[in-house]
Amino acid sequence: MELDTRKFKILQAIIKNYLETGEPVGSRTISKYTDLNLSSATIRNEMADLEELGYIIQPHTSAGRIPSDKGYRLYVDQMMSEKEEELNNREREVIELKEFLSEKVEKVEELLQDTAKLLANNTNYTSLISTPKYFKSLKFIQLSQVESGKLLCVVVLQGNVIKNKIIDLNKELDTETILKLNILFNNTLNGLTMEEINLALISRMTAQAGEHTELVRTILDVVAQALSGDDDLKIYTSGTTNIFKYPELSDSAKASELICTLEEKKLLTNLLVDKEHSEGKGIQIYIGAETPIQTMKDCSVVTATYELEDGVSGTIGIIGPKRMDYEKVVENLKTVKEQLDAVFKK
Repeated sequence: MELDTRKFKILQAIIKNYLETGEPVGSRTISKYTDLNLSSATIRNEMADLEELGYIIQPHTSAGRIPSDKGYRLYVDQMMSEKEEELNNREREVIELKEFLSEKVEKVEELLQDTAKLLANNTNYTSLISTPKYFKSLKFIQLSQVESGKLLCVVVLQGNVIKNKIIDLNKELDTETILKLNILFNNTLNGLTMEEINLALISRMTAQAGEHTELVRTILDVVAQALSGDDDLKIYTSGTTNIFKYPELSDSAKASELICTLEEKKLLTNLLVDKEHSEGKGIQIYIGAETPIQTMKDCSVVTATYELEDGVSGTIGIIGPKRMDYEKVVENLKTVKEQLDAVFKK
């Protein structure tokens, strides 16, 4: 059932009031809050319908109502639809962001850390930003003997990410053998991801290697490590203590779980994985149970992707209560995303 205009306006009023106060909202408050000129009794009836439809809930007997995750989702989807064009054209008010980012571009890690701090300060929520994540496909391999008994294996991934390792040799290799190995690896593996390097392909390569089967297996291990490793991925957070500003998150058990998640950061990679599998690279909003991290089920998380080039991107995000100021958060994220895109691509 779609909501009629009156019900939707009442839902909007409940949500906006709850965002501001954090307190359950009653019919008398809504009667003063909206321009519908409805009686408290009529508003109570409409609120009962909204509750039955699952858009609001009553946390305690005789208390007012608060939005459910379903109610937040409808509100956010409508807001995003209405604000998209406005946000694209509006003059942004993030403090000297363009100049700030331009000055920091020579130190990427410092830039990202300071951007996280800026977002946390501007929104009063917790922010996160990841270093660029590269789409792991193989560009080429270069094998060369650097000294007696040592083979240098250089693996170049898409985005010109370079991994290298020295391999100890059991016996010396002549120039022709190294050339043949280079041809074997590049002709077979170029452009492939880890998932595409299957057992049949590995068996074919080792069969062609002849007496150098073990060396080929060792080089394949180096390639696999380069393609599958996330050692370079870092996630910076800021504004963790902002959690305590919101009573619904400052409960000792909830706050402890959230802070552990933010400090350890391993679980935050679930947000990045979920982001990779979502459609498009615009703003994504996760409300309550939609968030792919169990400890954030009482939060909302808003993320966006910034890009360095095709296949090279990172994630920026804001974590706060479900009653966060979505419009302000979306504006800040869109601004930071656009400026990071501009800085990295110029």
